[in-house]
Amino acid sequence: MTPVDLTLLSEPAVFDARCRKPGQAWLAQHPEAKRPKDYWSPFKPNLADGFRNLCAYTAMYEPIGTVDHFKSLSLHPDLAYEWSNYRYASAWVNSCKSRAGNILDPLIVEEGWFEILLPSLQLVLTGKAPEEHRILAEETVRRLRLRDDERVIRQRREWYRMYQDGELSFDGLSKKAPLIAQAVSRARAIIPSSDDVHAN
Repeated sequence: MTPVDLTLLSEPAVFDARCRKPGQAWLAQHPEAKRPKDYWSPFKPNLADGFRNLCAYTAMYEPIGTVDHFKSLSLHPDLAYEWSNYRYASAWVNSCKSRAGNILDPLIVEEGWFEILLPSLQLVLTGKAPEEHRILAEETVRRLRLRDDERVIRQRREWYRMYQDGELSFDGLSKKAPLIAQAVSRARAIIPSSDDVHAN
């Protein structure tokens, strides 16, 4: 998880007319429905743009993603058509989340709360995360399997490999997998390059 630029997440101009209002009308006509009718999917590209095409939970590039209802459809059908309740997420993470219960909202995460360790590529909570959010943050990492689930590790490993093999620039890594780029920056600061050594 990494900070989200909320200025990029403004509600689309036509959202009210094409999603909220028809959705609320549908709910009024189908009060016993198990799942609200999907009026939100046409706005997935807008949501992806707002999250810079990064999954809100893995903080890595997600080309196809899903509209995640942060507060679940089953418990909060009244929020089914509210833009403020949407997060952009990988399908497998969204599936895990549906069974996870209460988790940390990606929109409140600030810089430095989470980091990736090298070379293990595991996600950990740092000391910068405020005390009032630490328990929920740790539970979120565990419940969504963000620390070291093979699905997420394979993604991290591939982004890191592409960078190491010169297939992806550091700027590219920063855009596609920002937490891995930050890990690389920390490693650079600890281990001087050969040029630095020769200069001394």
